[in-house]
Amino acid sequence: MSVWINKYTPKSLSEVQGQDTAIKRLKSYVNNYKRGVKPLLIYGPQGVGKTSSVYALAFEKDFELIELNASNLRNAESINSLVGAAINQASLFQKKKLILIDEIDGVAGREDRGGVAAINTLIDKSTFPIVIIANDPYTKSISSLKKKCELLEYHPLLYTSILSYLKMICLKEGIAADEDALTSLARSAGGDLRAAINDLQSFSYNGKLTNSDLELAYGRDHTEKITNALVRVFKTLDASVAINAFNDVQEDLDQIFFWVEENLPKEYTKVEDLAEAFSNLALADVFKGRIRRWQYYRFYVYCYNLLSAGIALSKKEKYPGFIALKPTTRILRMWMANQKNAKKIAIARKLAAKTHTSVKRARENVSYLKVYFKKDSEKLSKLLDLSSDEIEWLISS
Repeated sequence: MSVWINKYTPKSLSEVQGQDTAIKRLKSYVNNYKRGVKPLLIYGPQGVGKTSSVYALAFEKDFELIELNASNLRNAESINSLVGAAINQASLFQKKKLILIDEIDGVAGREDRGGVAAINTLIDKSTFPIVIIANDPYTKSISSLKKKCELLEYHPLLYTSILSYLKMICLKEGIAADEDALTSLARSAGGDLRAAINDLQSFSYNGKLTNSDLELAYGRDHTEKITNALVRVFKTLDASVAINAFNDVQEDLDQIFFWVEENLPKEYTKVEDLAEAFSNLALADVFKGRIRRWQYYRFYVYCYNLLSAGIALSKKEKYPGFIALKPTTRILRMWMANQKNAKKIAIARKLAAKTHTSVKRARENVSYLKVYFKKDSEKLSKLLDLSSDEIEWLISS
């Protein structure tokens, strides 16, 4: 099954939603580019069409697009090798060339050694238009680069733009979608078209989309955001993309654990990847236990880092296809187990009160109580004031 965010990537600028003003500036920059003109730095939140509009422009104008992901260019040597070659060499296909440096935010960090400085030097020499993509252009580490660029902001999309695109996909995919459900999905995306398309593919796996489907799969309000976060973690090999995945998720830490635990085996199908991921999940659980026991609240950052970047980097490569992310069944299993043990706990409390021991010790002795109960059930029932349900449990178990 193809991933819809790839299948429905815009092939022309007219297909890019809700960024008309920004698109005009992008076209003008590329059409009128001359050597010495500042690169264009496009910034804005995820899923609003920054990278896809550059792709669409290159496709529309038949440019050779040279894409370089800055998060993979960790030092001056790799940047000079790859970016330098792209900037100075003519197109192999005798076409005009457009250079895209994506995720410039990822070039900064402790591992970098002159990365930003190398890009600063190279862009001055380019004979081709350069477009740089960032989520946050105000990151301190790229401040020197920002001064050399023209800034172009892409705004979060209106839900109406997202709704229009989702309707088009439903029509092409034969999805029977209720208007209210589709509108709810578009609103919940928070201006992120990519997240909305991911959700649509996940929710409509049975060929339809209703409000009942949304409520059953994810619940309202809170769980829609957790699915977007999980997609970011499961579908990336870039720590800088995954690390902030759960920042805006309106779920407590326990719920995030449950969601990751439930969906991880469905996404990571290779044994070694799954083992590494569960190892990181277990380590995160260790830190969570220390928070509860000792109130070491600074360990929260370790929990979230392991649940996001730790899980993302546990795999060797991205898995193709798209799974329907679902809420955990663990809570239901825990409830059923608690219901099963409820009578045992109730009997243990009564036994503890009569024998002046802890409930924990009494629970350990319930099995011995069953033996005595067979010999004199009437006397024990009266002594412990057992209910009919508790008597039935002792007999049947």
